[in-house]
Amino acid sequence: MHTRSTALALVTLLCCHAASAQAQDKAHHRDGSFQNNYIEFEPKGLAKLLQWKWQAMLSGFPQPSKQSTAQAAPDVDFIHANARAGTAMQPAVTWIGHATTLVQMGGLNLLIDPIFSERASPLDGLGPKRAQPPGLSLAQLPHIDAVLISHNHYDHLDSASVRALALQRAGSPLFIVPLGLKAWLADEGIGNAVELDWWQSHDVGAVEVVMTPVQHWSGRSLTDRMQTLWCGYALFAPDLHLYFSGDTGYSPDFIDTRERFKQRQGVDQGGGFDLALIAIGAYEPRWFMKDQHVNPAEAVQVHRDLRAKRSLGVHWGTFGLTDESLDEPPRALAEARRQAGMSENEFGVLPIGGTLRLPRRDVGATAASGSAGQVPQSRPAPLR
Repeated sequence: MHTRSTALALVTLLCCHAASAQAQDKAHHRDGSFQNNYIEFEPKGLAKLLQWKWQAMLSGFPQPSKQSTAQAAPDVDFIHANARAGTAMQPAVTWIGHATTLVQMGGLNLLIDPIFSERASPLDGLGPKRAQPPGLSLAQLPHIDAVLISHNHYDHLDSASVRALALQRAGSPLFIVPLGLKAWLADEGIGNAVELDWWQSHDVGAVEVVMTPVQHWSGRSLTDRMQTLWCGYALFAPDLHLYFSGDTGYSPDFIDTRERFKQRQGVDQGGGFDLALIAIGAYEPRWFMKDQHVNPAEAVQVHRDLRAKRSLGVHWGTFGLTDESLDEPPRALAEARRQAGMSENEFGVLPIGGTLRLPRRDVGATAASGSAGQVPQSRPAPLR
């Protein structure tokens, strides 16, 4: 009897511990909504929004750009040859504009937060207007295997763009979205979707996609705020480890992410993330934006927290969303790098349409198994 009682007590203790751990993992789940890990975020209401816009108007913000965002003719031949290369693919990223980025890794073509529309807005003819065309048009894209969405704000989840991608030749890509957005996609007529929570993963071919926590919020109207999840992504393939921050304020989530994956990113395993795509724009005024968007100095700290080998600044130069001018983020990033003693090659930017080719994480293991085609390997290009 004593042995049986002890066994029951142990089972009860283990169950309680498991339930406690699960509750801790799901602490961001609230009754019908979601919350951040390190702050109780409450989206600012209409009064604060009007206060910000009134102050911006009186101060003349945003000021005109001193120079237009750099653009480059896309290397379409390379992008399409790389897309056909199978396991011989060279890891590469092409910045299309704002957060929209084409990632080629693990033999797949992945598209992050696609917006190809003229405006980041629910209203035709109103809202933030694109300052220059996308670096790649929808027609210039290779076949997209998967689309990764970080959250539902209009500059990251664009209805016209995802509907067009779902109609690509040879079938819809897989859409990977945070909790709550699969139903939204279904309403748009898109059924090929996977919905994930923070730290959950899904394999797409040779690429493992892990949804990671960041500090932000969601909402497409005044009535649905915080009702769907937001996220960053960690992507793992034999040839590349890549991180994408999504939209985020600065928080310990990036240290948590590094710690979460340290067992698979040791020195003998190739080290940390080969590339991090970190938002550097839409950060002024700080009293309004600090909890939701990092500024360039905080982005440098994110890079350090992750211990990424190198980073690219995204989420700038495309839509005028906040008080800083469109061309300010790279200048502020340069100053933050200088103060941190960091090189431009360690954390820089690309021109819109520019492609950064990256060395393979494990050249010996992947080059030997190349299949459909061959793409010349190259040294990583310097960041611009």
